[in-house]
Amino acid sequence: MRLSVAPRGFPVRAVLAPIRMAICFLLAVSITAVSAIAQPSSPVAYTIILASPEQHLLEVQISLPEGTPQRELQLPVWNALYQVRDFAQYVNRVGAKDRAGRPLAVRALNKSRWQIEGAQNGATIEYQIFVDSFGAFGAQFNSHHAFFNLAQVLMYPVDARGGPVVVRFSRVPETWHVATPLMSTPEGTFSADSYDRLVDSPVEIGNFKESDFEEGSGHYRVIVDAEAGDYDMEKLTAMLHEVVRAATSWMEDRPFDNYMFLYHFPRGPGGGGMEHAYSAAIALNADVLAKSPDVLASLTAHEFFHLWNVKRIRPQTLEPVDYTKENYTRALWFSEGCTSTAADFIQLRGGLIDESRFERDLASAIGELERRPAHLTQSAEESSLDAWLEGNPYYRRPERSVSYYNKGELLGITLDLALREASHGQASLREAFQWLNQNYAKKGRFFPDSDGVREAAEAVSHADLGWFFAKYVAGTEEIPWNEFFRGVGLRLVEGKNTLAAAGFEASRDFDGPLTVTAVTAGGEAERAGLQPGDTILQINRTAGREVLQEIGRLNPGEMIAVKIRRQRGTEREFKWKIGSREEVSYELKDMENITPEQRVRRAAWLKGEAETTQGAP
Repeated sequence: MRLSVAPRGFPVRAVLAPIRMAICFLLAVSITAVSAIAQPSSPVAYTIILASPEQHLLEVQISLPEGTPQRELQLPVWNALYQVRDFAQYVNRVGAKDRAGRPLAVRALNKSRWQIEGAQNGATIEYQIFVDSFGAFGAQFNSHHAFFNLAQVLMYPVDARGGPVVVRFSRVPETWHVATPLMSTPEGTFSADSYDRLVDSPVEIGNFKESDFEEGSGHYRVIVDAEAGDYDMEKLTAMLHEVVRAATSWMEDRPFDNYMFLYHFPRGPGGGGMEHAYSAAIALNADVLAKSPDVLASLTAHEFFHLWNVKRIRPQTLEPVDYTKENYTRALWFSEGCTSTAADFIQLRGGLIDESRFERDLASAIGELERRPAHLTQSAEESSLDAWLEGNPYYRRPERSVSYYNKGELLGITLDLALREASHGQASLREAFQWLNQNYAKKGRFFPDSDGVREAAEAVSHADLGWFFAKYVAGTEEIPWNEFFRGVGLRLVEGKNTLAAAGFEASRDFDGPLTVTAVTAGGEAERAGLQPGDTILQINRTAGREVLQEIGRLNPGEMIAVKIRRQRGTEREFKWKIGSREEVSYELKDMENITPEQRVRRAAWLKGEAETTQGAP
């Protein structure tokens, strides 16, 4: 069954004190349930038992209704990130029994799929699973709380993926509460109309804090798991008011009645966000939040706008979701990158950033792209297609790849400016998004990747924009920045900065270690003994996620001490003097003699709207 537009009133408040544990997962997957096989009328029932917080172990029971004698169950190999992560590595054992408690034969078909025999009268499948992956992309259970991406925990019966499901949580501590956008039932369970809907609903269980508010006839829940002194709930809620007001007015749409923001502000490692149809899960290190609170607004605006772009305005190549292997798409430059563009306009409309900050960040993003040699060899579509390689350090090297987030955001800006120019100010990126929402999302259709974006752009501008997509989306031509910025009276100016040169490059996967990917030939780091493949444990006694920040604080001429672990397990420490390097920098400045027409267009641009709609609420 297909659901592209959410039914109003779907998620109900779901905080139940002594209810037995909740789970649900942060998945960049669709709300589409896929099964060509007739679905059983009785739901598949899951029970998740919080068995051992010290060992991070859950016990899972799956109750199958009557059906065929032979059933297959699949645990997804990926979710939330475009990375195959093989969650079956955490499954300790799988067993099955019939309604009378007699054992049934279980056969592993591959590393993530199991076959059950003799299940015609129903069956119960049981297994144990380890969950201790922190952050918005993971599943974690410990003595402090439980947070779940359910696709990382729950198998699904292959022939009943599109049928109704219920989930119950057992052995939840008496003082813990459950927060999830899933529908609660009088029986103390949570229900969904399909497995896909189930795993698109994150769950937090613990002693979290909550604040609720209303905005534009929508009800919003704010769930926070953090130390009380590390955040200000009043300020957080005020920011959310502005984000949801600006976003819903920008789209002239609100496809939900209830929505949940779920925040973690850990003092240890943590960062990132995950979108869902009726919620967003966001993690941000408490120190980062204290030093740069604006980062939270940017991250929130991005994840909130995803409820349209990706969750409802969705590329055809991501449908149906294949939990057994990669879903390849060329549209992430739009689905992720242009979501960042929309988030910029949302923050401008909400007064969360001003013009100077917007233009400064935009120039910085241009510098990030221009300094990657791969911008001349890898297109935005190819970067989208290669998303599954992002877990590999070599792939992330500047000469190998560009980010579909970074280039996609810039393509959103330039497409917006191209639309304004082609339509004489009558259309913008906003109208293109609204057109996609009306003609695809609300009609239960999925757009055909970049061709669908071009279709929307040409529909609202009444102009041929094939040149834009051929040169800059599918192609790798240099973007003539000043030709685009001229319409709003701006020009891009190059400069040079002297920066510290550590002598090496390093990167990490989303939850992996920081790994040296390249060492400058003949440099001080190489002479000291640093090698590609070394895992960085500490820099100047700073460890964990803060290591990257420590690199950013270095100055030319200072000494650096780097503790590493070699691939064979030996640990060593190297010291050397930091060098210097010149880097091209970029700045957006006013053109000379700006015309009245350019001023009008810039004013509309900074509101993210067409000139004819300027002044709209």
